[in-house]
Amino acid sequence: MSATILLLLALGLGLAGWLAARARAWAFRRQSDDGRLGSLPNYHAWYVALWIVIPTLAFALVWTAIAPGLITQSVLGTPEASSLPAFGFERTNILNEARAVATGNAMGVFNPAAEGLVQPYRSAIQRYSIIGLIVTLLIAFAGGAFAFLRLKPDFAARNRVERIVMAILLVASLVAILTTVGIFASLIFETVRFFGMVSPLDFLFGTHWSPDPMANPDNPQSDRYGAIPLFWGTIYIGAIIAMIVAIPLGLMSAIYLTQYANPKLRAWIKPALEVLAGVPTVVYGYFAALTIAPAIRDAAAAMGVSNPSSESALAAGLVMGVMIIPFVSSMADDSIAAVPQAMRDGSLAMGATTNETISRVLVPAALPGIVAGVMLAISRAIGETMIVVMAASTAANLTGNPLESMTTVTVQIVAMLTGEGSFDHPATLSAFALGFVLFLVTLALNFFALRVVKRYREAYE
Repeated sequence: MSATILLLLALGLGLAGWLAARARAWAFRRQSDDGRLGSLPNYHAWYVALWIVIPTLAFALVWTAIAPGLITQSVLGTPEASSLPAFGFERTNILNEARAVATGNAMGVFNPAAEGLVQPYRSAIQRYSIIGLIVTLLIAFAGGAFAFLRLKPDFAARNRVERIVMAILLVASLVAILTTVGIFASLIFETVRFFGMVSPLDFLFGTHWSPDPMANPDNPQSDRYGAIPLFWGTIYIGAIIAMIVAIPLGLMSAIYLTQYANPKLRAWIKPALEVLAGVPTVVYGYFAALTIAPAIRDAAAAMGVSNPSSESALAAGLVMGVMIIPFVSSMADDSIAAVPQAMRDGSLAMGATTNETISRVLVPAALPGIVAGVMLAISRAIGETMIVVMAASTAANLTGNPLESMTTVTVQIVAMLTGEGSFDHPATLSAFALGFVLFLVTLALNFFALRVVKRYREAYE
């Protein structure tokens, strides 16, 4: 039985419990002398509904995860599966073909050995679907009966419902934390494996990046894994060139829209500016590769630069800066607009000009939101891949010349993880080490932003 059917069944049973509990609560209200209940009828209804839906959904999630394995084990126990290979890729393909035909996702099998397993798969799927349905109904009935029998005229259903909702909100708030912990754990495990093959000092401070996926893993040649050119390219393109474009334009556009533009003009310009955030990055990559990069190359040639390249850090940084303007502009716009009007009026009443009011009152007061927008934009920029691939190449160069080709950490992560490289080879594992360092850098930026926001927020609240 699919997860969708179990979900709909849980919701349907929950609705039935909700209606039954509400009717019972109204009956209590009519039977009582003063017509008063410990909680409103809706809280009685939600109490029963939650006791039905939550256990049923929990079982549905668990059953969806374990049912395929149970079905496969059941099929492997049939006489038709006795001729299957013991292990390996061929055995998996045969089982997958039989399952696809049994579930209706394929019209037929290519491997004759899978033909005899189709009917056992159908029987197993039907059997375990019935089991899942019966257990779902039993869990729903048990939860509903437990909650329904507890309903009384003085039952504090509201307090119980609020506790359940509080627990749900707590679990939802922990998802982000647990996700971060999971990302960190998955990265640190593979990073430790990589540093067992390559010296961390060579990786963090080396200046030559040229991994060879075909080299002998027992001789990884640590001097080929110097990541300084990648770190420099990421900072140079995403945190220097792009920010030189995004911060002034984003901040000035926010100031204009909040302080100078009339409402009609603002209603057109602000959505048009925010459209930039919805443009796919591959489109920006095409724009950088086909328009900006050739223009920069021609301008460099006109200024006397010899053999300028059509792939440059400047082209990627400029287009990346345009892409993240909405992140800076929107956060700065909202922060400036949230500054109390009394602060602006007080500054003007003291004789300050509009420019002085903006630079000395509004911008400092809105600084926490502006810094948050800038940090968000930097995090977005250093994680960009497509623009760098298409406009700045994949060459790891340690140079300060913006007209030369460069690459970033994310580009090399993609390069190392694509292809047929072994996950036991240091070239492939280097992608996890790069991702781990990038994760730490992004985390540090977030901590820095929080410190700045906290410091200045205390001054203006």
